[in-house]
Amino acid sequence: MINKANNMTASRWDRAFENMAHIPDSEKLPEYWAQRAARYRAAAIAENRQLDTDIPYGEHAREVFDLVWPDTPVKGLVVFVHGGYWIRLDKSYWTDLAEGVRANGWAVCLPSYTLAPEARISAITQQISRAICNASERVAGPIRLAGHSAGGHLVSRILCDDTTLPTNVLKRIEHVVSISGLHDLRPLLHTTMNESLQLDATEATAESAALHTPVDHASITAWVGGGERPEFIRQSQLLNLMWQGLDANVTCTIDAQHNHFTVIEGLKNPTSAITTELLKTIN
Repeated sequence: MINKANNMTASRWDRAFENMAHIPDSEKLPEYWAQRAARYRAAAIAENRQLDTDIPYGEHAREVFDLVWPDTPVKGLVVFVHGGYWIRLDKSYWTDLAEGVRANGWAVCLPSYTLAPEARISAITQQISRAICNASERVAGPIRLAGHSAGGHLVSRILCDDTTLPTNVLKRIEHVVSISGLHDLRPLLHTTMNESLQLDATEATAESAALHTPVDHASITAWVGGGERPEFIRQSQLLNLMWQGLDANVTCTIDAQHNHFTVIEGLKNPTSAITTELLKTIN
């Protein structure tokens, strides 16, 4: 009886986080993303736009990032952290998403990171911190962070009270957009995905941004599609509710009826709502 109850709980939470199962033809998306990003890189090279690839920020083979540079003087640095539930994908799938902010004069860093189960989520958090530090040494000016899904978790986690970012880098981070981010990891304990993530209750709690106090003067938008799985909308609303009571500059935007994957498409557009939100002037 206990095992049956546990299986029912796992099935319920698996459904809550299964994005592709609820989007027609979504199994074709990874190949589509990879090809689209490759075409963008090829075009950048053909047009003599500056694109630096595979810059190491650590010793692991996946501790590398790309830098996409604007054609005009650099206004600052945007770091975009990819998703994939910490267990799949890498930076090479998303290069074209840099275009919206690049066209506005910002350099864009796209890091990869070691995937679970080789790395625990807590270790991945530290990798992203190191990537931001390394990129900040290469690009002057203010910093903006964006991340999608698991990447949304990672960029919001950077703003927590136990962040390992040095003060001089943290002070440069003006705004963060967590797109369809996961801010309370405890439900993942009940998923079959956790066979790869290997979360326990202690780490799930420690790595949940919504259960932390944000750093002073934190500014963050939890951005989510209105057509996403209800759990992702709840996760964005949760961060908004929790951090509003802790004096952060936090908002939650439910973006039309976008699903978990179309919600990031606007990043390619220099005048889209999501690009405008990421680059907006912070008072």
